[in-house]
Amino acid sequence: MNHLLYGLAGNPALPSELVDRLIDIADEELARTLADREDLGHTQAVALAGRVAEAAVGLAYEGKLTVADIDPVRQPRAALALLDGNAGRAEWARVLAEDPVVDHRERLAACPGLPSDVVETLAADPDIRVVSELALWTTSEMAAWLARHPHADVRSAVAANEATPPAVLAMLLTGEGSAPARSCLVCDRKTTPFVHDPNCPEPDCDLPPGASCDGSHEYVRHQMHASALGNPATPTEAVIGFADHPSLQLRWALAARPDLPPRIGERLARDPVPGVRGDLAENPAIDEALMRVLATDRDPDVRRRLALNPRVPLDVLTTLAGIDKMPSTLLPRIATATPAEVEELAKSPEPAMRMLLAQRRDLPPEIRDSLAADLDAKVVKSIAPHPGLSDARLRDMVERHGVRVIAKVAANPEASPALLEELTRHEPPVPKVLREVAQHDNATPPSLLACLSDERSRRTAAGHPALPSQTVVDLLTDDDWQVAQAAAANPSLPLATMSRLMP
Repeated sequence: MNHLLYGLAGNPALPSELVDRLIDIADEELARTLADREDLGHTQAVALAGRVAEAAVGLAYEGKLTVADIDPVRQPRAALALLDGNAGRAEWARVLAEDPVVDHRERLAACPGLPSDVVETLAADPDIRVVSELALWTTSEMAAWLARHPHADVRSAVAANEATPPAVLAMLLTGEGSAPARSCLVCDRKTTPFVHDPNCPEPDCDLPPGASCDGSHEYVRHQMHASALGNPATPTEAVIGFADHPSLQLRWALAARPDLPPRIGERLARDPVPGVRGDLAENPAIDEALMRVLATDRDPDVRRRLALNPRVPLDVLTTLAGIDKMPSTLLPRIATATPAEVEELAKSPEPAMRMLLAQRRDLPPEIRDSLAADLDAKVVKSIAPHPGLSDARLRDMVERHGVRVIAKVAANPEASPALLEELTRHEPPVPKVLREVAQHDNATPPSLLACLSDERSRRTAAGHPALPSQTVVDLLTDDDWQVAQAAAANPSLPLATMSRLMP
């Protein structure tokens, strides 16, 4: 299939009659692009689903196909998509529960609102993968029943289901009140004791690397414990005993729990693995005293993770702000700062704190403008994309700080067409400026033509609707197929050219 046709399939200006012609010749990839069209009509959706079976699945999820358009026997994946969205028919579920294809039954088991008789059928399915998938998504009542299933993998799936009753989750962690599991996927297939080689030579083997069973199903039992520890419905008292567990995975799962008691947090703060301490540092459940301890952690990544905690005190955040590779996005604690805190941060003697504040895009005009006039280029670079800045102020930023801020100025959504043209002519040229202008709503033909000189910007600029139509046509024969495809998707492409490109 011609890459120009893929571009045309996504062109929002493509007339309906040409969409029909593409549907008539669509392969799977072209069908995916056509299915994403916002103007795709119902008749077209039905025709596309009839030509490419896989397209029906996406169209059903997007609501472009209805129950009247789908035959669950001929189009089981599309029927499953509607069932997954609670929009299918109960009789479909009964048909699919007896489908000979395991994958279909497994997908059905994940669907919500299934009739009780279908749930019972799936719970008794001969393939344990189907039962496990049901256990992962089913109601609390069925989850409680499946928690005593003789297969360890089913119990592990129950442990991950947030609808599972807390008492049942505690039972899965402790083993009290339940008979041991009799099998797992490992001993179903291999003679025990067995440890799966990470470099397994069997091409069709789907056992996880390191999966093992010595008769006690230890690998799956460990996965079940990890799932239960990560399940917010598991009672706090049932998880606290794992703070000193030899398994890194289990301690790691515990560190992120939203109900972590302070005494357990203190123990995990001494964990030898930085990843555990990092998850702990980012956990909003920890108290201020523990945050102050973690702010002095020897590992810089732990301190960076603490900066992402939405409850970190501002004075602690100030001590963290100068860490190398601090996240350049808006930090949660900065995003929720009160008006009084915003004023305080704007006057901070630490440029890094002013820079973090400047990431907000809802600052009062007077604070926004004061940060725009900051003497520190990092602060100005951070505030440059803030809406509401005048062209004069944006120009002043470039005059004072030059290439250090110019790309962020070009990213300002309100930068004027004239300013964008000026930025593309800056000496020395800044490739990042061209990449920003190439996708800017206010870009003009002259500024977009300048963007064509940069390889990466060229691919974006080729699809910009403000690019002159003749240039768009010329780009259809570009040596770079991505440029040519973007040009074919450009709504400025003349109708006559669209028609000419059709097979």
